Amino acid sequence: MNVDGKHFRTVWMEAGTVRMINQPLLPHRFEIVDLPSYQHTAVSIRDMTVRGAGAIGATAGFAMAQAALAARDQRFHADMAEAAAVIEATRPTAQNLFYATRRVLRAIQAQGSDVPRAREAAVATAHEIADDDAACCEAIGSHGEPLIPQGARISTHCNAGWLAFVDWGSAISPIYAAHRAGKEPFVWVDETKPRGQGARLTAWELLQEGVPHAVICDNATGHYMKSGQIDMVIVGSDRIAANGDVANKIGTYSSAVVAKANGIPFYVAAPTTTIDPDCPHGDQIPIEERDQDEVRCTWGWTDEGQFTRVRTTPEGSPARNPAFDVTPAEYIAGIITEKGVVPASAQGIASVARTG
Repeated sequence: MNVDGKHFRTVWMEAGTVRMINQPLLPHRFEIVDLPSYQHTAVSIRDMTVRGAGAIGATAGFAMAQAALAARDQRFHADMAEAAAVIEATRPTAQNLFYATRRVLRAIQAQGSDVPRAREAAVATAHEIADDDAACCEAIGSHGEPLIPQGARISTHCNAGWLAFVDWGSAISPIYAAHRAGKEPFVWVDETKPRGQGARLTAWELLQEGVPHAVICDNATGHYMKSGQIDMVIVGSDRIAANGDVANKIGTYSSAVVAKANGIPFYVAAPTTTIDPDCPHGDQIPIEERDQDEVRCTWGWTDEGQFTRVRTTPEGSPARNPAFDVTPAEYIAGIITEKGVVPASAQGIASVARTG
């Protein structure tokens, strides 16, 4: 996707250094961060310098490649197992992270005791994971675009655009395709508390692409649904269970329930790398609980041009901060994947889930 007319991916690797867009600074400042080691790259996942299912997966793959380049010959496989444990401990919910680390490990193990070839396999596989993510998201746009009527008013939640993936995005990819096809979609952008990924990131992306939109507070979505100003919902996902239940950013479930009550189709868009075939249903998806200060405080730019944090709650008030919730399959009109649109059901998921 383009930033001021120049193409960027969200994350990439050059000569052993992982490079990524520093997302917490957006939309106020565009900055590229260089990460020299897998430990630095793992921290970038944990502190959400990079976020979003596919982008986390690609970053994890690159971190594994960095670990392979640095691992000691005599302890190569042990060092790689340690690195995988560090990377997988960064965030528990996004399935793409675990898909990436385990895919790189399989590529390494296939080389046996040939350490130089194992290093090469790790780097090549990491690049393949990133390229596959970008290609899948472009295909999601192609499969999802026919679902969007001319002039559709679309609600989304959080950021499932190109910043959440290597390129194109999941939920926003069909919208980009519809916009480029002249369908003139309009997007209602939930701000997505507490980190504001909708207000900060999705709105910024849509501005870059020239897609008409409006940012609304999270609890205004129901109002616009009930008043007939939303035609459909498309959201992303961080993990999809084998029965079609979907984990996504906190607040997704509420949007799905209200959409169902108002007869509005609610779609989930995700590459098949987000499917966890070993997770039978949504109750088994681990829900990350993040620092309470993300709820108690907010970051922003002052009129004097300083990027700073301010507290918005009473000093003594505690907070809870689940990062995700689970939307049951019964609320989902369909899941848009790179292989096509499938029902949110065990049969639908099995028809597109990756094996191995």
